[in-house]
Amino acid sequence: MPDGPGVATGAPSPVLGRLGLQVSEGLWQFACRWAGWIGPLVITLFSAVLTFWKLGTPNSIIFDETYYAKDSWSIWHFGYERNWADDANTLIMQTPQHIPTPTGAEFIAHPPAGKWVIGIGEELFGLNPFGWRFMTALLGVLAVLIVCRIGRRLFRSTLLGCLAGLLLTVDGLHFVMSRTGLLDQMVMFWALCAFGLLLIDRDRSRARLADLVGATVDNPDAAPNDALATAARLGWRPYRILAGVCLGLDCATKWNGLWFVALFGIMTVVWDATARKAAGARRPYLTAALHDGPWAVVSMVAVALLTYVAAWSGWLATSGGYDRNWAAGRKGLSPDSIGPLHNLPQFDMTWVPASLRSLWHYHSEIWDFNTNLHTPHTYMSNPWSWLVNARPVSFYYESPTFGKSGCTAQQCSSEVLAIGTPLLWWTAVFALVYCLYRWFFRRDWRAGAICVGIAAGYLPWFQWQQRTIFLFYTIDFEPYLALAVALMLGAMLGHARARGDRRLLGAVGAGVLLLAIMANFLYFLPLYDAQVIPVDDWRARMWWPTWI
Repeated sequence: MPDGPGVATGAPSPVLGRLGLQVSEGLWQFACRWAGWIGPLVITLFSAVLTFWKLGTPNSIIFDETYYAKDSWSIWHFGYERNWADDANTLIMQTPQHIPTPTGAEFIAHPPAGKWVIGIGEELFGLNPFGWRFMTALLGVLAVLIVCRIGRRLFRSTLLGCLAGLLLTVDGLHFVMSRTGLLDQMVMFWALCAFGLLLIDRDRSRARLADLVGATVDNPDAAPNDALATAARLGWRPYRILAGVCLGLDCATKWNGLWFVALFGIMTVVWDATARKAAGARRPYLTAALHDGPWAVVSMVAVALLTYVAAWSGWLATSGGYDRNWAAGRKGLSPDSIGPLHNLPQFDMTWVPASLRSLWHYHSEIWDFNTNLHTPHTYMSNPWSWLVNARPVSFYYESPTFGKSGCTAQQCSSEVLAIGTPLLWWTAVFALVYCLYRWFFRRDWRAGAICVGIAAGYLPWFQWQQRTIFLFYTIDFEPYLALAVALMLGAMLGHARARGDRRLLGAVGAGVLLLAIMANFLYFLPLYDAQVIPVDDWRARMWWPTWI
């Protein structure tokens, strides 16, 4: 990535001189040149140590790991999900060297991509807690690096980028989801990758457009030119195609990735329109819709669709998967097909391969299951309460007594609680309001991009008010909240050329807030990684009755 205005270059910093530190000019230039990677990599290393430390604890299947751990193993060994015996959990934990053989196909409510990923860890380390958590942990750590680099590109500041990555590292929900073998962490990861790739595409396409209209480094103030800005073709855009692949993997993990496809697709075309407007196009949005929109559909929607279908390769290449042979003897989608399109007229669809028709029917059943899931659950919550973390989810809980599992009190608690770092999330509420202000009243595209990421991961859940949904679904948009808080902290710091007192006060305020968030994370850490603590210490951390 280009250094941008947020990276210092040139002579050693005068601040170091005032501190009495002598730095050679060569070393200083090296640090400046690689600061955009050194800082993010240090934050990522910290995240890796924190995440992988005792990753196999608790040494048991927690929450929905019971589904994804076994389904992932089945996919890697049979190509599709199979049924397991009722006592499979006990057998896996007690006799890992003898894995029970699952029999028969099983209906699964989510596409297979996430389980292919989880299965990588199981193939490397075995069917055990460390194995089925390894890949989610790795992706969680990589997400920190990506957020650092995204923040640097967005804000043109390595400091703010590293702050965003650090905030993600010390978020309790990100920490818990990185250490649990569930799918939601992957939905977040692939969408975040697509977001970063689209940012790179934005910078490259704007640079190309500027070059086409004559706004070069030697002539940055070239006069706007409607003809050139309208007729310009932005050429081959590989980063947008890669974003399409990531979005396809996102949808092939869970269907809520579709919203990222829709909103990110609109966002990238709007970015093209604003670039053409800056270059002088009189009708930038019409031009972008005609010239850039169709290619965006091909690069993102079509590529995402192909990637999505490819994720079902195991099911398509074998014959034993659930509904795999449904289309045999049928000409199309027969009346017994369910789902949103079951009332459409039935056409002769024999020209479509039977495997794809069977896959379509399977999808109609998945749709029916997911849209009618209203079974009450102890930890279900409403999306209106998510930003304040009103109802977290207990993934694991045990209450050992004195002398057992390291308990040093009369009674202890050991829990994995899926809840964000409270102070960080409550700060993020104000940061989100600030981002909306920056977007609507200051026309800050960076704040707008952050808000789009939050909207794609958050707003769709409001249409499922009665569905069984959980707070940990917020992990999909949590990185954008970290970016929003970093943007607000940057505003608190003020401009580098601000008056000394203003800069000092801003730095103190931002620093105190950051330290308070980190201290809050450390305080709740025993609830994130199943530490055995006295029950009184556990109760002290139950700030709200709804957290129990």
